[in-house]
Amino acid sequence: MTRIWKKLGICALLGLVLSWVVSSCSPSPQANSGGQAASGQAEVEFWTMQLQPQFTDYFNTLIGQFEQANAGVKVRWVDVPWADMQSKILTATSAGTAPDVVNLNPDFAAQLAGRNAWLTLDDRIPSPDRQQYLPKIWQAGTLDGKSFGLPWYLTTSVTIYNQDLLQQAGVAQPPKTYSELATVAKQIKDKTGKYAFFTTFVPEDSAEVLQSFVQMGATLLDAQGKAAFNTPAGKAVFQYWTDLYKQDLLPKETLTQGHRRAIELYQAGETAMLSTGPQFLKTIATNAPAIAQVSAAAPQITGTTGKKNVAVMNLVIPRNTDQPDAALKFALFVTNNTNQLAFAKAANVLPSTGDALKDGYFTSGDAALDKARAISAQQMADAEVLLPANKDIKELQKIVYDNLQAAMLDEKTVDQAIADAAQEWDER
Repeated sequence: MTRIWKKLGICALLGLVLSWVVSSCSPSPQANSGGQAASGQAEVEFWTMQLQPQFTDYFNTLIGQFEQANAGVKVRWVDVPWADMQSKILTATSAGTAPDVVNLNPDFAAQLAGRNAWLTLDDRIPSPDRQQYLPKIWQAGTLDGKSFGLPWYLTTSVTIYNQDLLQQAGVAQPPKTYSELATVAKQIKDKTGKYAFFTTFVPEDSAEVLQSFVQMGATLLDAQGKAAFNTPAGKAVFQYWTDLYKQDLLPKETLTQGHRRAIELYQAGETAMLSTGPQFLKTIATNAPAIAQVSAAAPQITGTTGKKNVAVMNLVIPRNTDQPDAALKFALFVTNNTNQLAFAKAANVLPSTGDALKDGYFTSGDAALDKARAISAQQMADAEVLLPANKDIKELQKIVYDNLQAAMLDEKTVDQAIADAAQEWDER
């Protein structure tokens, strides 16, 4: 059960816990100055998303190392607030003033890739360099068979669970699948009067439920971008969530409150499980020490497919850069095994390279956080971006969630709800 990129992907990634409310001291991006620094050196302008001031020292050191190893190249780092990045990069690419290397998530990067905004990388990256990245993660930076982005840092959620509540309910192990979750949810409610978990159906919030369609074997969109979920598999997912709600196995506020409520309920001991990043155990220890003492981590809940979701950040290079070689060299430097491992440790994230993931940091340790981190790293073998690359994916989420709510509230039958959702998407 994963959090969407904005809430769980990035925020759990950086240990900022689901809000992206980090303060930023960054200057506003300026127009590319023609690729030449004042000294006459080639200049690579590098934009990141809301990484200052927490990682200022890390990037200053990284950039210094690159410049020392590449005489004649100067890197100018500009950090952009999360909420501003899409509008700023859209404006910059349209005006021909885009930076040379940009940090984006694959969903938005894919939208611009469809407009031929990025440099195609397939013929520019040697095979040994490409093979260092996890294959399924590499796919998150491709569109129509063409590679447009280098994978950078990752997160995948785990299931944090209250061992006392599960024991009180007679549940020996946390559920691994949605099918098991339904059984466990009833057992916990019957034995303790509490809910097993909270997931939101607020359209503007988490994509967890939308991702569950893919995990349970449904296809969201076909190759032409048309609705493909009005099928027996898709109907089964609609029925699954509708039944849980009608059986009072989901809190009523799942229809009105977002993922923050899931955090509050877990920390209050009112739910038995929470889907989030492993580093959230630190937050629980601060906010609810008694709950932290009885908390442990298990793999992300999935469906019959066994698929697990991952949130990805990548680096892209605008097609019109006047420093393509230097930009690519810098992007490869930022995302190589050594530097990914260093950033993963500094930011409590996961690297997208295979060798970095084998480091003992991700495989050892007896503390609850160490074990949770190891579980999240192990999931990388199967993890992938589950939602299709589509510029209107948030609109699809709204349509599906609105119709799911209608079925849950008996305003529509499940058959009518899923048919209406598919029709609304195709006619939007």
